[in-house]
Amino acid sequence: MNQPDHPWTFLHVNDSHMGTPRSYRFRPAINKRWAAIKQQIAAIDADLLLHGGDLTRDGDTHEFEYQQAREDLDTLPFPAFVIPGNMDVGNKHASQNGIKNRWDPLGLGWHDPDLNMTAQRLDLFSAYFGPLQWSFRHRDVRFTGFYAAVAGTGLPHERRFWQMMERLPQLPPAKHHVAVMHYWPFMEQPDEPAWDLTDGDQYDNWYFSIDPPHRQRLWEILKASKVEILFCGHVHTGRPVQVVDNIRVYRTQAAGNTGQLSERWPDADTRFGFHRCDVSEAGIDVKFILGNDQCEEFGTFGPLGHPPVNERDYSVAQEKPPITPDPVH
Repeated sequence: MNQPDHPWTFLHVNDSHMGTPRSYRFRPAINKRWAAIKQQIAAIDADLLLHGGDLTRDGDTHEFEYQQAREDLDTLPFPAFVIPGNMDVGNKHASQNGIKNRWDPLGLGWHDPDLNMTAQRLDLFSAYFGPLQWSFRHRDVRFTGFYAAVAGTGLPHERRFWQMMERLPQLPPAKHHVAVMHYWPFMEQPDEPAWDLTDGDQYDNWYFSIDPPHRQRLWEILKASKVEILFCGHVHTGRPVQVVDNIRVYRTQAAGNTGQLSERWPDADTRFGFHRCDVSEAGIDVKFILGNDQCEEFGTFGPLGHPPVNERDYSVAQEKPPITPDPVH
């Protein structure tokens, strides 16, 4: 292995969303875009890949897609360190003060609370991809990954999440600290208010970010841990890097799925791609690399969003035999 002071490279990607034509819905363009990006990634002499979640289209109900994504990553010539996304393990819990509210304020029929994350799904994801949160040092860079959406769930995984995060500032330091999460920690600034998911004007803000007070607690830990770079996906739309409290926040483009909320920001970037991160004595240089296949949608079938399992029609699957949803625990 090269000495730590020699230039070297790691990669970051998120929202590859591999699906299958055996499902009740499928977007082959996503798989095609990701296949091109993966080929580009594999051709780079990199030490490792960070994947920021949403490996799957419907892994939250199809274990088959875990198997597919695991086998796909195993073809890379270097290790991939993975965290889950909401399409992998289920959504951020949709309740406030213990009272379930009026869901779907936009009238989209997406039924987010029907696919809240469960302990069983989180454990199943870990069986395929390893711990939900991790931190390790490699060549004087500390890498940390976590799924912050467990905060506020009351699941056992929330306690383990905070235990690891609270220990983070005491771990052996490195020259650089790079962190990966799926949800945006905040939409614009850490001190923004709690968003009301029952208000159609605030729903997207709630859906894409971490709620207070968990957001502020997490942010203080990231500052105390001297995180230098924070990658976050989920929205599928890239924005210019934002420096907050000396942390470079990268809201990143997707590796296959369509951008969202792009109409909000004139500088939004919805192209598909990944990040190449070159480490040298001068620091970590992050570049967005455009995917080689920016194809338009084709051959899509089935609904968008988060339809309830009992409303899915697997008879429309284009490849037989169709898969079926996993048993609900």
